[in-house]
Amino acid sequence: MNHHKPKHECGVFAVFGHTNAAELTYYGLFALQHRGQESAGIVTAGKSGSQFIRHVDMGLVSQVFKGPDLERLKGRPPESEFAKGRATEDYPKNTRAIGHVRYSTTGSSTLTNAQPLMVDCARGQIAIGHNGNLVNAALLREELEDKGSIFQTTVDSEIILHLLAQPSDGGNVLNVLRRIQGAFSVVMMTETEIIGFRDPHGFRPLSLGMLDGAYVLTSETCAFDLVGAKFIRDIEPGEVVIIGENGIRSERPFDDVRPAFCMFEYVYFARPDSIISGVNVARVRTEMGRQLAIETPVEADIVIPVPDSGNYAAFGFAEQLGIRFEQAFVRNHYIGRTFLQPSQLIRDFNVRVKLNLIGEMVRGKRVVVVDDSIVRGTTAMARVKNLRECGAKEVHLRVSCPPHRHACHYGIDFPDPKKLIANQHTPEAIAGYLGADSIGYLSVPGMIKSTGLPANSFCLACFNGEYPVPIPEGAGKFVMGKERKSLAPEVSPQAELFGKLK
Repeated sequence: MNHHKPKHECGVFAVFGHTNAAELTYYGLFALQHRGQESAGIVTAGKSGSQFIRHVDMGLVSQVFKGPDLERLKGRPPESEFAKGRATEDYPKNTRAIGHVRYSTTGSSTLTNAQPLMVDCARGQIAIGHNGNLVNAALLREELEDKGSIFQTTVDSEIILHLLAQPSDGGNVLNVLRRIQGAFSVVMMTETEIIGFRDPHGFRPLSLGMLDGAYVLTSETCAFDLVGAKFIRDIEPGEVVIIGENGIRSERPFDDVRPAFCMFEYVYFARPDSIISGVNVARVRTEMGRQLAIETPVEADIVIPVPDSGNYAAFGFAEQLGIRFEQAFVRNHYIGRTFLQPSQLIRDFNVRVKLNLIGEMVRGKRVVVVDDSIVRGTTAMARVKNLRECGAKEVHLRVSCPPHRHACHYGIDFPDPKKLIANQHTPEAIAGYLGADSIGYLSVPGMIKSTGLPANSFCLACFNGEYPVPIPEGAGKFVMGKERKSLAPEVSPQAELFGKLK
């Protein structure tokens, strides 16, 4: 994992009405692995009222689910039951499932917080998988605890389950949704239905598809491609879809508000083969690179991307200016989630272990490095240093989005604004600090233009500080009644040095 890139909270997947629901969800989570690498989980069930089966664990999808786990999720009896003649191959299969991959932005990275969450309450069994962040989580949790609720996790997703169990809300999903605020794309399973819903601003993606007559919900359309499902449409902002034995119906419990889709999904998070709001992500990133070249041209010999998220923008940049495109950084795709730190043994180990530079490609050349974002600046500095050591004549940095100056409260781990390198410093000062000959960022209008979508479609809060959903006082410090853990690393010696530029 790149600890110097922002982290997303999670991805969700759900299937209703397919005899291979568990297996489809397993493969769907593979397609969404980029959205969360800390934990993964699946909950399944068969006919109405049947017992839910849950399996969650820490790690990647391939680490969490083994053969026996999937067999159990399918509803298959143990092999011992077959040996004793108590079961046959005609066993009833689980036909409903929801799945989740997680990166923590609220709540710690522990097995207790792994999703989908599941409860068995007076209203029956309920399981939920959530992508986003509730900005009024602390207030709701305090209210629920005053009424006697006992929380088992520190994630805001559990609040939705507790609200559903409250007699005052009558177990009505629509009533509950009117009480939560923030970003939420959710899949939920009850004893009879699967329910999917998005917040009224539509911060996070959620799409509907079909496979062999079964309905499928997913965070990104790339998961449909993997399992062979047909994309039907995006779930609209503020829409609730309820899928049951009688088909699918749609409800809209919210007042109409301005859409505010997270622009950073197009910039970095979504997979390039996904389609969001009818637009292919790879095409948008290529257009961002072209627009970046128009706005911040530079004379150079080669353009190199920071793989993988910078690939398409770098290609667009190079094509627009007629400069040769080269893959000079080689990415190691086989890094585990943790590794031993070599201290001073290998300089810049965190950078070099993931990306290595082919020195002869850059030696004596004027180089443009295109990245999707520079958040803290630590890795950008190391890459510039690496290029200089390999003999690059000039190093120019180009970034395919505007400077990040503000925190995100809607499900992305952008740290305290004071730790964002662009928060209080000019591009010229940043270039000097990083050791680059120049730096250029894409403008907000240029970024929006690259999507081909209306300018009022997006949340741009991390760029301009204008938050579509007001942030309650104290939300940045407290989550779920407990102090938020800092997900950003401690300020590095380089960052402390940078502070002297003030």
